[in-house]
Amino acid sequence: MIKKITLLTIVSLLFVSCWKDKSPEDLIRLKQKFKSTVSSFEKKKETANKNVNKGLETLNALKSALEDTKNEDKEFAKVYGDWEKVNKRVENLNKEYEDLKEHASNLFTAMETQTNSLSDETSKKTLNNAIKKARTKYNGTLANTSKAIDKLRLLHGDAVEVVKALEVAAALNSFDNINDQMKSIEGRVDGIMEELNLAVVESKKLYEKKITELGE
Repeated sequence: MIKKITLLTIVSLLFVSCWKDKSPEDLIRLKQKFKSTVSSFEKKKETANKNVNKGLETLNALKSALEDTKNEDKEFAKVYGDWEKVNKRVENLNKEYEDLKEHASNLFTAMETQTNSLSDETSKKTLNNAIKKARTKYNGTLANTSKAIDKLRLLHGDAVEVVKALEVAAALNSFDNINDQMKSIEGRVDGIMEELNLAVVESKKLYEKKITELGE
């Protein structure tokens, strides 16, 4: 009787072990992790957008105040502070992008591993081709996202340059060049945010449709 119980236990353990190797549990977990990161990236993008626009409003207010010859150090300090907040938000967004990239890579790798464990060669080939196609397309989206974040960082730097130039412009009472720089900065914000938004849209498509199809 004891031998039978022992044998049954060993068989059960072997069955569990084999099932664990083929279980999609890890794929499901990684999919949820990716989904969570996409949501977090979207929130960070919105926060960065709000901070940029708030910073531009403050910058415009400072410019108007200077044109009215109200040149106070504390106003410059406030604007510098606002743009430092923008910089912090951009850095947070960049960190979230790195997480997004890592979690997407982990998810694709898990799909490939699970697909390669299939015994049916036709299904294996079809799924691997689909995974490869989805990975290539999404990697393109991530590359564009990285470029957009770099543009946002440059925009922040340009705005800080404007703040520095404003003090000199106020002393000279000449704001023509500043106006052009301000228009350039303001004109770039919507385009950058739209590029970042594409990353969110493509990421949502990935886990809502592509990953669901491949994971089934």
